Amino acid sequence: MPKMKTKSSAKKRFKLTASGKVKAGQAGKQHGMIKRTNKQIRNNRGTTILAECDARVIRKKFMPYG
Repeated sequence: MPKMKTKSSAKKRFKLTASGKVKAGQAGKQHGMIKRTNKQIRNNRGTTILAECDARVIRKKFMPYG
């Protein structure tokens, strides 16, 4: 059987931690900052750990060897 390919879009957007959790950038930072509170802007910095139901799809379908 041929090997499965990792989705190129997924390897640019997600990283796997050592314990197998999926890290992703925070959502809601690209535009429209004028209507966000300073607290929202501050809390959306950096990365976040995806919920397990979402992470399962990323690991299985998009990053099979990750």
